[in-house]
Amino acid sequence: MTLRSRPGTGGGTIGTGPVRGPSDTQIGGRTMRESTLSVPGARLRHTVRGEGPVLLLIAGGHHGIDAVEPLARHLADRYTVVGYDRRGLSGSTTDAPAKTLATHAEDASRLLRSLTPEPALVYGTSLGALVALELTTRHPEQVAAVVAHEPPVVRLLPEPGQGIGRLLAVEETFRAQGAEAAMRGFAAGLGIDPADSEPDLPPRAPGPDRLRNMEVLLTYDLPAIRAHVLDPAALAGSPVRIVAAAGEKSGHLWTYRCAALLAGVLGTRLETFPGGHNGYVFRPRATADRIHEVLGVTRRT
Repeated sequence: MTLRSRPGTGGGTIGTGPVRGPSDTQIGGRTMRESTLSVPGARLRHTVRGEGPVLLLIAGGHHGIDAVEPLARHLADRYTVVGYDRRGLSGSTTDAPAKTLATHAEDASRLLRSLTPEPALVYGTSLGALVALELTTRHPEQVAAVVAHEPPVVRLLPEPGQGIGRLLAVEETFRAQGAEAAMRGFAAGLGIDPADSEPDLPPRAPGPDRLRNMEVLLTYDLPAIRAHVLDPAALAGSPVRIVAAAGEKSGHLWTYRCAALLAGVLGTRLETFPGGHNGYVFRPRATADRIHEVLGVTRRT
Protein backbone atom coordinates (compact mmCIF):
# COMPACT_ATOMS: atom_id res chain seq x y z
CA MET A 1 0.00 0.00 0.00
CA THR A 2 1.46 3.35 -1.05
CA LEU A 3 0.45 6.15 1.28
CA ARG A 4 0.47 9.84 0.70
CA SER A 5 1.31 12.26 3.49
CA ARG A 6 0.43 15.91 3.77
CA PRO A 7 1.70 17.28 7.10
CA GLY A 8 0.43 20.79 7.69
CA THR A 9 1.18 23.77 9.86
CA GLY A 10 -0.65 25.45 12.68
CA GLY A 11 -0.98 25.42 16.44
CA GLY A 12 -3.37 25.09 19.34
CA THR A 13 -3.99 25.50 23.03
CA ILE A 14 -5.15 22.08 24.23
CA GLY A 15 -2.81 19.11 24.05
CA THR A 16 0.72 19.15 25.37
CA GLY A 17 2.66 17.16 22.78
CA PRO A 18 5.24 18.92 20.62
CA VAL A 19 4.41 19.97 17.08
CA ARG A 20 6.82 18.11 14.83
CA GLY A 21 7.50 17.10 11.28
CA PRO A 22 7.52 13.49 10.08
CA SER A 23 9.93 11.20 11.94
CA ASP A 24 10.73 7.52 11.56
CA THR A 25 11.26 5.08 14.43
CA GLN A 26 12.26 1.42 14.32
CA ILE A 27 9.96 -0.68 16.52
CA GLY A 28 10.13 -4.45 16.48
CA GLY A 29 12.05 -4.43 13.21
CA ARG A 30 9.42 -2.28 11.48
CA THR A 31 9.47 1.40 10.66
CA MET A 32 6.86 3.59 12.31
CA ARG A 33 6.38 7.07 10.90
CA GLU A 34 4.99 9.77 13.18
CA SER A 35 3.75 13.09 11.82
CA THR A 36 1.07 15.71 12.27
CA LEU A 37 -1.77 16.84 10.04
CA SER A 38 -3.46 20.23 10.19
CA VAL A 39 -7.25 20.11 10.22
CA PRO A 40 -9.65 22.99 10.98
CA GLY A 41 -8.95 24.02 14.57
CA ALA A 42 -6.41 21.31 15.38
CA ARG A 43 -3.29 19.37 14.52
CA LEU A 44 -3.57 15.59 14.63
CA ARG A 45 -0.55 13.57 15.67
CA HIS A 46 -0.65 10.19 13.96
CA THR A 47 1.51 7.17 13.29
CA VAL A 48 1.72 4.81 10.33
CA ARG A 49 3.41 1.41 10.16
CA GLY A 50 3.22 -1.96 8.42
CA GLU A 51 2.11 -3.10 4.99
CA GLY A 52 -1.23 -4.11 3.54
CA PRO A 53 -4.73 -2.61 3.60
CA VAL A 54 -5.02 0.60 5.60
CA LEU A 55 -6.50 -0.02 9.05
CA LEU A 56 -7.35 3.01 11.19
CA LEU A 57 -7.45 2.42 14.96
CA ILE A 58 -9.66 4.81 16.96
CA ALA A 59 -9.13 4.44 20.70
CA GLY A 60 -11.77 5.12 23.30
CA GLY A 61 -11.85 7.18 26.48
CA HIS A 62 -8.88 9.44 27.07
CA HIS A 63 -6.60 7.16 25.06
CA GLY A 64 -4.73 7.64 21.83
CA ILE A 65 -1.58 6.42 20.13
CA ASP A 66 0.09 5.09 23.28
CA ALA A 67 -2.87 2.85 24.15
CA VAL A 68 -3.09 1.28 20.69
CA GLU A 69 0.68 0.85 20.31
CA PRO A 70 0.80 -2.84 21.37
CA LEU A 71 -2.23 -3.64 19.21
CA ALA A 72 -0.70 -1.85 16.22
CA ARG A 73 2.50 -3.88 16.56
CA HIS A 74 0.54 -7.12 16.35
CA LEU A 75 -1.34 -5.92 13.26
CA ALA A 76 1.54 -4.46 11.28
CA ASP A 77 2.42 -7.74 9.51
CA ARG A 78 -1.02 -7.71 7.87
CA TYR A 79 -2.09 -4.08 7.58
CA THR A 80 -0.86 -0.53 7.14
CA VAL A 81 -1.86 0.52 10.65
CA VAL A 82 -2.76 4.12 11.43
CA GLY A 83 -3.13 5.38 14.99
CA TYR A 84 -3.81 8.91 16.16
CA ASP A 85 -4.52 11.12 19.14
CA ARG A 86 -7.99 12.67 18.93
CA ARG A 87 -7.94 16.46 18.99
CA GLY A 88 -6.97 17.78 22.41
CA LEU A 89 -5.29 14.55 23.53
CA SER A 90 -1.53 14.31 24.00
CA GLY A 91 0.20 15.27 20.74
CA SER A 92 -2.92 16.54 18.97
CA THR A 93 -3.20 20.21 19.86
CA THR A 94 -6.38 22.22 19.37
CA ASP A 95 -7.85 25.65 19.96
CA ALA A 96 -11.33 24.31 19.09
CA PRO A 97 -12.16 21.28 21.26
CA ALA A 98 -14.58 18.77 19.76
CA LYS A 99 -18.04 19.29 21.21
CA THR A 100 -19.72 16.81 18.89
CA LEU A 101 -18.84 13.41 17.50
CA ALA A 102 -19.25 14.92 14.05
CA THR A 103 -16.07 16.93 14.65
CA HIS A 104 -14.14 13.78 15.57
CA ALA A 105 -15.56 11.99 12.52
CA GLU A 106 -14.49 14.81 10.21
CA ASP A 107 -11.01 14.70 11.75
CA ALA A 108 -10.81 10.98 11.02
CA SER A 109 -12.06 11.58 7.49
CA ARG A 110 -9.42 14.22 6.80
CA LEU A 111 -6.72 12.00 8.27
CA LEU A 112 -7.69 9.11 6.00
CA ARG A 113 -7.96 11.41 3.00
CA SER A 114 -4.41 12.63 3.65
CA LEU A 115 -3.08 9.08 3.68
CA THR A 116 -4.93 7.05 1.06
CA PRO A 117 -7.37 7.51 -1.83
CA GLU A 118 -8.84 4.06 -1.17
CA PRO A 119 -11.51 2.95 1.33
CA ALA A 120 -9.92 1.95 4.61
CA LEU A 121 -10.67 -0.56 7.32
CA VAL A 122 -11.56 0.95 10.70
CA TYR A 123 -11.50 -0.47 14.23
CA GLY A 124 -13.04 1.76 16.88
CA THR A 125 -13.72 0.98 20.49
CA SER A 126 -16.04 2.68 23.00
CA LEU A 127 -16.06 6.41 22.11
CA GLY A 128 -13.82 5.47 19.18
CA ALA A 129 -16.52 3.11 17.94
CA LEU A 130 -19.04 5.95 17.93
CA VAL A 131 -16.57 8.06 15.95
CA ALA A 132 -16.10 5.17 13.51
CA LEU A 133 -19.86 4.81 13.04
CA GLU A 134 -20.30 8.54 12.48
CA LEU A 135 -17.43 8.46 9.98
CA THR A 136 -19.16 5.59 8.17
CA THR A 137 -22.46 7.49 8.06
CA ARG A 138 -20.90 10.69 6.78
CA HIS A 139 -18.24 9.29 4.46
CA PRO A 140 -19.13 5.73 3.43
CA GLU A 141 -16.88 6.07 0.38
CA GLN A 142 -13.87 6.20 2.71
CA VAL A 143 -14.68 3.05 4.69
CA ALA A 144 -14.40 -0.51 3.41
CA ALA A 145 -15.41 -2.14 6.70
CA VAL A 146 -15.71 -1.05 10.32
CA VAL A 147 -15.55 -2.94 13.60
CA ALA A 148 -17.47 -1.03 16.28
CA HIS A 149 -16.52 -2.46 19.68
CA GLU A 150 -18.96 -1.61 22.48
CA PRO A 151 -20.10 1.78 21.18
CA PRO A 152 -21.96 3.68 23.94
CA VAL A 153 -25.02 4.31 21.77
CA VAL A 154 -27.17 5.38 24.70
CA ARG A 155 -30.21 6.25 22.59
CA LEU A 156 -30.51 2.67 21.32
CA LEU A 157 -31.17 1.45 24.84
CA PRO A 158 -34.81 0.65 25.78
CA GLU A 159 -34.43 3.23 28.56
CA PRO A 160 -31.86 5.77 27.27
CA GLY A 161 -32.12 7.76 30.47
CA GLN A 162 -30.25 5.05 32.35
CA GLY A 163 -27.20 5.26 30.11
CA ILE A 164 -27.37 9.04 30.03
CA GLY A 165 -27.66 9.05 33.82
CA ARG A 166 -24.49 6.98 34.17
CA LEU A 167 -22.56 9.50 32.11
CA LEU A 168 -24.06 12.47 33.96
CA ALA A 169 -23.02 10.90 37.28
CA VAL A 170 -19.41 10.67 36.07
CA GLU A 171 -19.51 14.30 34.95
CA GLU A 172 -20.93 15.36 38.31
CA THR A 173 -18.14 13.49 40.14
CA PHE A 174 -15.65 15.31 37.94
CA ARG A 175 -17.06 18.70 38.90
CA ALA A 176 -17.25 17.81 42.60
CA GLN A 177 -14.14 15.69 43.15
CA GLY A 178 -11.90 16.03 40.11
CA ALA A 179 -10.83 13.95 37.15
CA GLU A 180 -9.09 11.14 39.04
CA ALA A 181 -12.14 10.32 41.14
CA ALA A 182 -14.44 10.57 38.14
CA MET A 183 -12.32 8.22 36.06
CA ARG A 184 -12.05 5.69 38.86
CA GLY A 185 -15.82 5.49 38.99
CA PHE A 186 -16.11 5.45 35.21
CA ALA A 187 -13.62 2.58 34.90
CA ALA A 188 -15.33 0.61 37.66
CA GLY A 189 -18.68 1.02 35.92
CA LEU A 190 -17.20 -0.41 32.74
CA GLY A 191 -15.64 -3.39 34.54
CA ILE A 192 -12.10 -2.44 33.47
CA ASP A 193 -9.67 -4.91 35.05
CA PRO A 194 -5.95 -4.47 34.24
CA ALA A 195 -5.26 -7.85 35.84
CA ASP A 196 -7.13 -9.53 32.98
CA SER A 197 -4.23 -9.14 30.58
CA GLU A 198 -1.91 -11.20 28.45
CA PRO A 199 0.96 -12.55 30.58
CA ASP A 200 3.72 -11.00 28.45
CA LEU A 201 2.12 -7.57 28.23
CA PRO A 202 4.57 -4.99 29.63
CA PRO A 203 3.15 -2.56 32.20
CA ARG A 204 2.08 0.85 30.91
CA ALA A 205 3.28 3.79 32.97
CA PRO A 206 0.87 6.75 33.03
CA GLY A 207 1.97 9.35 30.52
CA PRO A 208 2.56 13.02 31.33
CA ASP A 209 -0.66 13.96 29.53
CA ARG A 210 -2.90 11.58 31.46
CA LEU A 211 -4.65 14.13 33.68
CA ARG A 212 -5.17 16.61 30.85
CA ASN A 213 -6.52 13.87 28.58
CA MET A 214 -8.99 12.80 31.25
CA GLU A 215 -10.17 16.38 31.61
CA VAL A 216 -10.74 16.64 27.85
CA LEU A 217 -12.80 13.45 27.91
CA LEU A 218 -14.87 14.53 30.89
CA THR A 219 -15.36 18.12 29.76
CA TYR A 220 -16.14 17.62 26.08
CA ASP A 221 -16.48 13.99 25.04
CA LEU A 222 -18.92 12.62 27.60
CA PRO A 223 -21.46 15.40 26.90
CA ALA A 224 -20.97 14.72 23.18
CA ILE A 225 -21.75 11.03 23.73
CA ARG A 226 -24.90 11.93 25.67
CA ALA A 227 -26.09 14.25 22.94
CA HIS A 228 -25.22 12.04 20.01
CA VAL A 229 -28.06 10.59 17.94
CA LEU A 230 -27.09 7.66 15.76
CA ASP A 231 -28.78 7.22 12.38
CA PRO A 232 -29.75 3.52 12.46
CA ALA A 233 -31.43 3.64 9.05
CA ALA A 234 -28.33 5.07 7.40
CA LEU A 235 -26.15 2.37 8.94
CA ALA A 236 -28.56 -0.44 8.10
CA GLY A 237 -28.64 0.71 4.48
CA SER A 238 -24.95 1.46 4.22
CA PRO A 239 -22.80 -0.23 1.57
CA VAL A 240 -20.09 -0.49 4.22
CA ARG A 241 -19.70 -3.75 6.11
CA ILE A 242 -20.37 -2.87 9.75
CA VAL A 243 -19.43 -5.33 12.49
CA ALA A 244 -20.92 -4.81 15.95
CA ALA A 245 -18.59 -6.26 18.58
CA ALA A 246 -18.31 -6.62 22.36
CA GLY A 247 -15.94 -8.11 24.89
CA GLU A 248 -16.53 -11.72 25.90
CA LYS A 249 -16.38 -10.59 29.55
CA SER A 250 -18.63 -7.56 29.10
CA GLY A 251 -21.99 -9.33 29.11
CA HIS A 252 -23.12 -7.52 32.26
CA LEU A 253 -22.29 -4.05 30.90
CA TRP A 254 -24.63 -1.53 29.30
CA THR A 255 -22.09 -1.01 26.51
CA TYR A 256 -22.42 -4.70 25.62
CA ARG A 257 -26.17 -4.17 25.42
CA CYS A 258 -25.59 -1.21 23.09
CA ALA A 259 -23.44 -3.37 20.81
CA ALA A 260 -26.06 -6.14 20.80
CA LEU A 261 -28.79 -3.65 19.92
CA LEU A 262 -26.64 -2.24 17.12
CA ALA A 263 -26.21 -5.75 15.72
CA GLY A 264 -29.99 -6.10 15.80
CA VAL A 265 -30.42 -2.85 13.87
CA LEU A 266 -27.93 -4.07 11.28
CA GLY A 267 -29.46 -7.54 11.07
CA THR A 268 -26.13 -9.16 11.85
CA ARG A 269 -24.75 -11.22 14.71
CA LEU A 270 -22.79 -9.70 17.57
CA GLU A 271 -19.11 -10.64 17.34
CA THR A 272 -17.29 -11.25 20.62
CA PHE A 273 -13.73 -10.12 21.24
CA PRO A 274 -11.15 -11.10 23.87
CA GLY A 275 -11.39 -9.57 27.32
CA GLY A 276 -13.74 -6.84 28.40
CA HIS A 277 -14.48 -3.25 27.50
CA ASN A 278 -10.78 -2.37 27.15
CA GLY A 279 -9.66 -5.71 25.75
CA TYR A 280 -7.64 -4.00 23.03
CA VAL A 281 -5.39 -2.49 25.73
CA PHE A 282 -4.93 -5.56 27.91
CA ARG A 283 -5.16 -8.33 25.28
CA PRO A 284 -3.61 -6.75 22.19
CA ARG A 285 -2.32 -9.97 20.59
CA ALA A 286 -5.63 -11.79 20.87
CA THR A 287 -7.51 -8.66 19.78
CA ALA A 288 -5.30 -8.32 16.71
CA ASP A 289 -5.99 -11.93 15.73
CA ARG A 290 -9.73 -11.43 16.25
CA ILE A 291 -9.76 -8.24 14.17
CA HIS A 292 -8.00 -10.16 11.40
CA GLU A 293 -10.43 -13.05 11.71
CA VAL A 294 -13.48 -10.79 11.57
CA LEU A 295 -12.18 -8.69 8.70
CA GLY A 296 -11.06 -11.78 6.81
CA VAL A 297 -7.92 -10.25 5.32
CA THR A 298 -5.20 -12.71 4.34
CA ARG A 299 -1.92 -12.51 6.22
CA ARG A 300 1.01 -11.27 4.12
CA THR A 301 4.03 -13.56 3.75
